Amino acid sequence: MSWGYVAMGAATLISGYLQKRSSDKAAEKAAQAQVAGAQAGVSEQRQQFEDVQRLLAPYVQSGTSAIGGQEALLGLSGPEEQQKAIAAIQDSPQFGAITQQGENAILQNASATGGLRGGNVQASLAQFRPQVLSQLIEKQYGRLGQLSTLGQASAAGQAAQAQRLGETISGQYGQIGSAQAGQALAQGANNVRWTGTVGNVVGQGIGAYAQGKF
Repeated sequence: MSWGYVAMGAATLISGYLQKRSSDKAAEKAAQAQVAGAQAGVSEQRQQFEDVQRLLAPYVQSGTSAIGGQEALLGLSGPEEQQKAIAAIQDSPQFGAITQQGENAILQNASATGGLRGGNVQASLAQFRPQVLSQLIEKQYGRLGQLSTLGQASAAGQAAQAQRLGETISGQYGQIGSAQAGQALAQGANNVRWTGTVGNVVGQGIGAYAQGKF
């Protein structure tokens, strides 16, 4: 038996195995680094999304409340809610101040012109409060409309941010899949090379045995 052939075959097998093992570890580390990077990106994107959501949440909530206020004024929430909404305006300090100043002005003007007890004065006083209330209702509806528009824009911003987040995370998960697939392919190629090395060593041994070198 030629121990030289045995030693050479053993050395080839050991070297091939060590190379396979080293290459497998390198492929695994590379894949882990890529996966870790992608996962870190996913975490950062989610954190930024949550921050944006928190910033926009008050505007969305205000817009939602404003829509409810508009519906109440229009009677869409029922007559009771409409009456409450109008009564809230009528009982407000703003309505009280405007009507008091306006009525005082009407009376002072009538007193100055000597028509304090005239029918026109009484008619003006009777019409003044409803006019003021109607104007304040319109203004209130307009203010609520501005809030609801702002809330709608904020909600649209949240939706757009969510869509961008989904696209970004999808791409990063794709990177994770590619990294894992690359690792599997690299290790598969290493296995093929290792199997070829074993086959060559075995083939050489069989050839040497057939030639009587053992």
